[in-house]
Amino acid sequence: MNTLLSDSAGPKTGARELSGETLAIRGGRPLTGRVEVKGAKNLATKAMVAALLGETTSTLRDVPDISDVQVVRSLLEVHGVRVDDGEEEGTLHLDPSGAVSAHFEEIDAHAGASRIPILFCGPLLHLLGQAFIPDLGGCRIGDRPIDFHLDALRKFGAIVEKLPSGIRLSAPEGLHGALIELPYPSVGATEQVLLTAVRSRGTTELRNAAIEPEIMDLIAVLQKMGAIISYEPNRVILIEGVDSLRGYDHRCIFDRNEAASWACAALATDGDIFVGGAKQQEMLTFLNVFRKAGGWFEIHEDGIQFRREGALKPVVVETDVHPGFMTDWQQPLIVALTQANGVSTVHETVYENRLGFTNALVQMGADIVVHPHGIASDDRRVPRRELEQAAVITGPTPLRGADVVVPDLRGGYSYLIAALAAEGESVVRNVGIIRRGYEKLFAKLDALGADFDVIG
Repeated sequence: MNTLLSDSAGPKTGARELSGETLAIRGGRPLTGRVEVKGAKNLATKAMVAALLGETTSTLRDVPDISDVQVVRSLLEVHGVRVDDGEEEGTLHLDPSGAVSAHFEEIDAHAGASRIPILFCGPLLHLLGQAFIPDLGGCRIGDRPIDFHLDALRKFGAIVEKLPSGIRLSAPEGLHGALIELPYPSVGATEQVLLTAVRSRGTTELRNAAIEPEIMDLIAVLQKMGAIISYEPNRVILIEGVDSLRGYDHRCIFDRNEAASWACAALATDGDIFVGGAKQQEMLTFLNVFRKAGGWFEIHEDGIQFRREGALKPVVVETDVHPGFMTDWQQPLIVALTQANGVSTVHETVYENRLGFTNALVQMGADIVVHPHGIASDDRRVPRRELEQAAVITGPTPLRGADVVVPDLRGGYSYLIAALAAEGESVVRNVGIIRRGYEKLFAKLDALGADFDVIG
């Protein structure tokens, strides 16, 4: 019987990560059973910010109970937005009618390690004429420069002042439409432009935009509010500014990152996991790689079932922006690939330093070599980037228990999978970080038959 602590994401203040939690995991048994995935972290938090743009109350459904959501809730409440829980689990009502400016110390205290405050800028500039960004945190997987965001906001007419405590923005003459071309299809910068352009005077043309499913769902939210947004070929989005927006009623798209994580857990532990709420269309690229690696899946109306089909096979993967293979999918996949028969290669082209988590896997017995400047080859399909890295995984290698410390959200979940697949006992520290993006983590592990205790 597992010793469980509460799976709540924490108090509504949500100011700091629950980083002190430690698990003792006894691995070597397949994970089997059913888990449910709720709304995507990468949509829910942005849709909550979008509620600031409306003149009436918004209702957001299927919101996951994770610490990132609690952080955004706290930040909205600091700015005078009333946030109430609905009768249906996972439903929030967001009333922006009392929105006010907040002191930077309050913003900083409630933001914690989150980077979400930067997405408040456009809505707050429209609503209050000013905004403040504290020093930004987030997962330590390489530089996350905010230059794309600030450059876009300047083009809308914002005045940007850098202060010792952060960045202050103002728009004494309001914001206007702009022609913006991103140097890279950044998800965050695309969200920034959308949240800012919908209330700016005139038309905004965004080139080289991100087109992830969560971006399309955010566009759907904004269109429900009264925004006029059209998507053209070749990553071009047109936004015609409007004078006012109303609240929305929206159900979040499912979290494809979490769905893929549980699929990889089934692969790594030779388990059988049904992921309720997962849908095929948003996971096409992942499903192809999953099948090539020796996985079996079956699509159902209410989810997808995942398990192995014989011995695991080596694959070559290149991460990319949508519709490519997501960078958030490669970490849990790498754990499974340590058990594949042969040599696999994972090219990480989206973020720098995102393969540092493999050091702990090597400590657990994996044969992984990281090439810090990537690997060139004639059959590469994704253009090489200066920041890219590559991991070469040779398997199969037995994994053994170890004492590891979670470095970031996705890498941390991968440590859990590795510990569950390994022989012997592992101690996984800093587990609270994982709950930034995984709702009811302990309860789901328990439901799948994981053998673990919370020891601190």
